[in-house]
Amino acid sequence: MGESEKRIETHRIRCLSKIKMFLLAITCAYVSKTLSGSYMNSMLTQIERQFNIPTSLVGFINGSFEIGNLLLIIFVSYFGTKLHRPIVIGVGCAVMGLGCFLEALPHFLMDRYEYESTVSVSGNLSANSFLCTDNGTQTVGPTHDPSECVKEVHSFMWVYVLVGNIIRGVGETPIMPLGISYIEDFAKSENSPLYIGFIETGAVLGPLIGLLLASFCANVYVDTGSVNTDDLTITPTDTRWVGAWWFGFLICAGVNVLTAIPFFFLPKTLPKEGLEDSADSIQNHKEEKQTEVIKKEKPGITKDFLPFMKSLLCNPIYMLFIVISVIQFNAFVNMFSFMPKYMEQQYGKSTSEAIFLIGIYNLPPICFGYIAGGLLMKKFKITVKQAAHIGFWLALLEYLLYYLCFRMTCDNSSVAGLTTSYEGIPKDLYAGNNIFADCNKDCNCPATIWDPVCGDNGLSYMSACLAGCESSIGTGINMVFKNCSCIQLPGNSSAVLGLCDKGPACSAMLQYFLILSATSSFIYSLAAIPGYMVLLRCISSEEKSLGVGVHAFCTRVFAGIPAPIYFGALIDSTCLQWGTLKCGEPGACRFYDSISFRHIYLGLPAALRGISFIPAACLLFLLKKRRLPGEDAPPGTELAETKVTEKANECKDVQQRPKSLDEEEFKSKL
Repeated sequence: MGESEKRIETHRIRCLSKIKMFLLAITCAYVSKTLSGSYMNSMLTQIERQFNIPTSLVGFINGSFEIGNLLLIIFVSYFGTKLHRPIVIGVGCAVMGLGCFLEALPHFLMDRYEYESTVSVSGNLSANSFLCTDNGTQTVGPTHDPSECVKEVHSFMWVYVLVGNIIRGVGETPIMPLGISYIEDFAKSENSPLYIGFIETGAVLGPLIGLLLASFCANVYVDTGSVNTDDLTITPTDTRWVGAWWFGFLICAGVNVLTAIPFFFLPKTLPKEGLEDSADSIQNHKEEKQTEVIKKEKPGITKDFLPFMKSLLCNPIYMLFIVISVIQFNAFVNMFSFMPKYMEQQYGKSTSEAIFLIGIYNLPPICFGYIAGGLLMKKFKITVKQAAHIGFWLALLEYLLYYLCFRMTCDNSSVAGLTTSYEGIPKDLYAGNNIFADCNKDCNCPATIWDPVCGDNGLSYMSACLAGCESSIGTGINMVFKNCSCIQLPGNSSAVLGLCDKGPACSAMLQYFLILSATSSFIYSLAAIPGYMVLLRCISSEEKSLGVGVHAFCTRVFAGIPAPIYFGALIDSTCLQWGTLKCGEPGACRFYDSISFRHIYLGLPAALRGISFIPAACLLFLLKKRRLPGEDAPPGTELAETKVTEKANECKDVQQRPKSLDEEEFKSKL
């Protein structure tokens, strides 16, 4: 009875120790880590507005995730193979949960969000203090109280988000290198592309969930439940709107902690996939001996680190692949990080709508592309050199389609005093802003507060006061302004809160842009798996984990950290109207020059990606003349070599036996 129970238990453990169990766990880990990562990227605009900071500083906060990664990536990639890899991955997932919780913490430590406005709903101001009044006294504007200025300028609550993002980067470190190396070590060589395709599919499913969560949170006001949303004078399309960014971080924290649990029940090693039970037992016995040898040789654990690094640095194919990855990562980090802001400024959509459209149009094609790429690699047994050519030509095709995005654009919003004159004539944006005109020069209006209204003439104004409006009816977002002297229309000219809509032509351009973006995403993701196999097969098996770690380290140091910072600074240079803090200091940007924004957002990635094809062509040239470590010998050679060695051993035995017999007979005769 005891033996039968023991057999059942060993069979159960053996079933739990299959590679597919680890594949399921690591796929869930990829879902959780990309869920929190995509949510963070989608909430950058909300964080910028919540803390009233420029885009360059937001880019630094976004790049802090890569700082946490590079602190440990190489050491985890190398030493992680000597440790219990599933447990290390589980600890990393739990640390990611802690980082997400810290990112949500400032909401519970800060006061309520206050946006600058000329319209008061609190009753502190008189009914007409924000409108145009002859010889009136303007009570709305920046304060000159030093105590309030010091309190706001030195409020560094965004540091919690920065530290939380760094900790989240530290926790994410072991998931990719240790997970990929674990799959490569214990899966069949022909199955590993398919398994990696499933993992990358999880890396796409996570952002899809994260974007949908971000779209929901961005549409909910940040202080909902503690303020009366009916009194708000802004909508989600307003650049002063801040969604409930903190709520999604709490969900991400819980998901990461739950994902960590299965890894603590997985074994350190697995039997090689496809082996029979007898072979499994032999393999496990060998692995036990190897672990004993490793324990005995523990003092010399780092003796092969420098040789491995030297081998990687002297591998031209591997180094060219890193150069290509760094250049392209610079382009794609910027595009995905600031895509919601681009759609908001270019097409006049709210952040919530932009995030939702990105998730619906871009992520499903990427998911199908990853699966299709893995299946093609498995079915046709594509070699590494063939995979490199497939990745190159597909990426080139997608790059050529990318240039069609320059045709799918919209003009600047017509804002009197910024992009057009008060007569509706487009003006030179860099000739100086003339926000005052004859129709409002006697209204005593604030010149720095952004509280836009849309007039009946289709022209937007920075505030109802600058539109020359003398009276208002209604409350909250339904407020209507009457008798506006700057709106030159016959009769009683009026205006409503918010910028004017860009029209149906701009909405059609947005649809074309999204369709092209979906097509490009599918083509590029189809080439991703073949390209990634070049990285895994251009280095030897013992260098694989370290090679993946060094690759991730380089992309983070030279792309993940600096790219959002310099790209954010370039975006800041296109700002036409900054938000105003209580003490008059500039805060977050409220209105951009969409034409200059488009040139930077589309032009810089196009230039970077074009440069990346130069080392890619060199890599194809080198692959023609080199034999990669991952390339196996022809299938018949190993069998022939074993037969030759067996025959040679037999011949040696036959030759040795007569000699020994002759010697014994000679000794007996003597």
